[in-house]
Amino acid sequence: MPSTDVLKRVLTARASEDATRPKRPPLVRELPLVVFLYLAYKFGRRAANGQFSEAFDNAEWVWRLERALRLPGERAVQDLLLHSEAVIRFVNVYYATVHFPAIVVFLVWMYWRRPGHFVWVRWVLTWLTGAALVLHLLFPLAPPRLFRQTRMMDTGVVYGPAVYGKPEADSMANQFAAMPSLHVGWAVFIAVALIVVTRGRLRWLWLLHPLITLVAVVGTGHHYWLDGLVAVAILAVVLAVLRPPRLPARTSAPARSGVTRADGPGAEARDGGADRAPGGTRDAGAHRHHASP
Repeated sequence: MPSTDVLKRVLTARASEDATRPKRPPLVRELPLVVFLYLAYKFGRRAANGQFSEAFDNAEWVWRLERALRLPGERAVQDLLLHSEAVIRFVNVYYATVHFPAIVVFLVWMYWRRPGHFVWVRWVLTWLTGAALVLHLLFPLAPPRLFRQTRMMDTGVVYGPAVYGKPEADSMANQFAAMPSLHVGWAVFIAVALIVVTRGRLRWLWLLHPLITLVAVVGTGHHYWLDGLVAVAILAVVLAVLRPPRLPARTSAPARSGVTRADGPGAEARDGGADRAPGGTRDAGAHRHHASP
């Protein structure tokens, strides 16, 4: 019967789609692994704390290098933000509250909605964060808000919310782990990954996240321009080595009308079903064109 044939086609298409759909990596493996990597990074940063004199010497070196490269002064960004108290408060809140929750939401969404890309994302973040930790250990750097030559304030302390207190050698937060800026590195990768795995013109709006993050880390006095540039350079190297996976295209459901396509059995693989309507059938005009004598 025609209804039976249609049901068989639908079931066959669904079985084929399930076979080619990427499987989620086991959560019992991924969750402990991500937690372990994060804790290793946090305690690694703490181990590099307390290098006061070296951090300020490196700040002098970075400051002179930026001037030699004719990069704009970080204070110019801060002065611009300080023209509006509402803007500087927004930037402070963005710096203090968006960075870590954004990466958590991003990982959860990738695991649930784009499982075929999750392992790639996890490895990119692992290598990016690991390289950043090595630099934090080898190159302690006093941020602009602590380096007097920049004449910058800690806008979080003045306008709130404050992220850091007075630098101390035994504190959990290493305030001299400024090079590179993982705020910028993670934000850029979130935008890049979401642009890769999604479709539509609006996906380019994800670039606003790293743009606002860059303005926030510089304008609040927490990072130099070079901190962000080095983070992006490391990310570029990692992405050059770890390319996103090429997943098999999903097979579309057959036409409900049960009419065989006139352009042959391999046509759907060639055009990817791009001209198919939501119900699974081709455009009516195109069908009539193929069916007419």
